[in-house]
Amino acid sequence: MNKILLLEDDPLLGKTLKKFLEKNGFEVVWAKNGEEAETFSYNETFLLYLFDINVPLYNGDDLLLDLRDSGDRTPCLLISALIDIKSITKGFQSGADDYIKKPFNPQELLVRIQAKTAMLQESIKYGGYELFLTTQNITYKGEEYLLSHTQKNIFIALLKNYPNLVVKEELLLFLESQNSLALRVNITKLKQKLAVDIQNVRGVGYKLA
Repeated sequence: MNKILLLEDDPLLGKTLKKFLEKNGFEVVWAKNGEEAETFSYNETFLLYLFDINVPLYNGDDLLLDLRDSGDRTPCLLISALIDIKSITKGFQSGADDYIKKPFNPQELLVRIQAKTAMLQESIKYGGYELFLTTQNITYKGEEYLLSHTQKNIFIALLKNYPNLVVKEELLLFLESQNSLALRVNITKLKQKLAVDIQNVRGVGYKLA
């Protein structure tokens, strides 16, 4: 997964950045105002956010802060013509991982993005599935694979412990109804949906075969 969400209202800069980043191997979704970026962030999964601050409807600082408050930990690089220490401080307090001041050299931006995303590429592979450890995103044969919150947490635990088992007590923590029957139901649904072999070590826990 190499998808970047770009929030930029300047049509020339937005077009230039999109073209430049795609030329360097990234897929770019371009939002021209904050509300559009918010919608994209909820409907799709991204490797990195690249947000301008001063944009219409919903500025980049406030959008990022709200995303962080909602639990979104996608790395974000802020770009802005604001160079005073107060603005920079606010950007980092909103949850930014990096801050680059306009005007900037596109190659410098690329170096910063590559440095950040290189750390995000660590993953665990199992069959056609891949778990990216930093973002906790799961893909199947290169495409994002969506699971319910509970089933995703169970599958992540199984992947992280493969080939060892995960004790039942740990898996029960992911359930609203923390009982063995509810766990068995979720495991069965996972096996059917993912077409993977999840073995029950009776009385102890579960593991990927």
